[in-house]
This record gives sequence, structure tokens and C-alpha cells, in this order.
Amino acid sequence: MAELRSDEEQLDAVKRWWKENGISLVAGAVIAAAGVFGWHAWQNYQQGQSEAASMRYQQLVNMTTGSDLAEDELVSARNMVSELNDEHGNTLYAELALLLDARLAVQQGDLEGAKASLESAADNSSRRYVQSLAWLRLARIELAEGNADQALALLDEPITDALAAQREDVRGDAFAAQGDTEAARDAWQNALQLAQTHNQPLYGVQFKLDDLGAEEATQ
Repeated sequence: MAELRSDEEQLDAVKRWWKENGISLVAGAVIAAAGVFGWHAWQNYQQGQSEAASMRYQQLVNMTTGSDLAEDELVSARNMVSELNDEHGNTLYAELALLLDARLAVQQGDLEGAKASLESAADNSSRRYVQSLAWLRLARIELAEGNADQALALLDEPITDALAAQREDVRGDAFAAQGDTEAARDAWQNALQLAQTHNQPLYGVQFKLDDLGAEEATQ
């Protein structure tokens, strides 16, 4: 009888515990299942967004292949850049589209628009390589506008080592624009050395050094 009473007491205890905690357990299980489902749904959504952005970016690239675009083609392409950023602004493809937009803006003679796109990429991207490309291209635009000091300031940003040779190339251009031939020569020589270290092609730098030597020989 003692064992039976003990069993009954245990059963009563289980019933009371279930009455007090059962709803919470079921709710917890439902929430956990919803969380797993929500996570998979979010992953699927993100994948779909990335694929859609990739397709739009590829369309943009196809539209802008070549350098002899008509004005209406440039306008259409730049509109697509805006749409891509509005709809897929957190993707790599939207950031790459901003870099492309800068080139299109330069073709239109819209240097301020080019700078705005590059500044957006530099300020908002979490990808150092994208930021670095934006800083380098901003520096080139500043040079084109005669702002060598501003170009040099941009080159002091934390540009990735993968683009170190290109950074030194532009730095040399900035020093040359300031009339500092010694600093320009050092920067261009560093650019060639870095390009060789990283096994990267770097066109035009040797010509700049040769021209610098030819100018000095005639002085």
C-alpha cells in the first residue's frame, strides 16, 4: 500500500507540474520550431536577394561593355545603378555598381556624381577591397581636378595590401603634380616593386619613370 500511495503521489506531482508548466513547454517548443523555420526562411530570402542582385548587376555590366556609350545608354545604366542600390543595397553587387557608376559619371563629365558614388561605396561598404578601390578612384578624380593634396590624403586611408602597388602609382602621380620629382620617382619605383612582389601587372609606371629620366637628362 505504501508503494501504491507513493506511485499515486508521484503521478499527482507529475499532473500538478504539467498543469503548471505544460503550456510553457508547448509554447517553447512552438517558438523554437518557428525560430528554426524563420532562420531557414531568412537564409532562403537572403540567397534569393543575392541571386537577384547578381542578375541585375550582370545586366548592368552587359549594358556598359565598351567605352563608346550614347548619352541615353549612360542615363539608363545609371538609373539601373540607383534601382539596384534601392532594392539590394546591402549586397556586394550594389557596391560594385556604385564603382561602375563612377566610371559612367566620368564619361558624362559628371565628376561630382562620380565622387558621390565613390564616397558612398567608401563610407558604407564593410568590404575593405571595395573601400580601397573607391579611395583610389577618388584620389584619381581629385588629381584630375588639380587637388594633389587631397589625393595624397585619400591615399593615407587603410587601403588593402592587394592594391598597394596601385596606391603607390597614384601617389607618384600626385607628387609629380606637385613638382616633387624625387618623391614621384620613389613612389613609382615602390609601385613596380610591389607589383612584382604580388605578381600583378602594372601598366604605364615604367614609362613614367623613363619620361622622368628623359626630362632630367634635358635639364
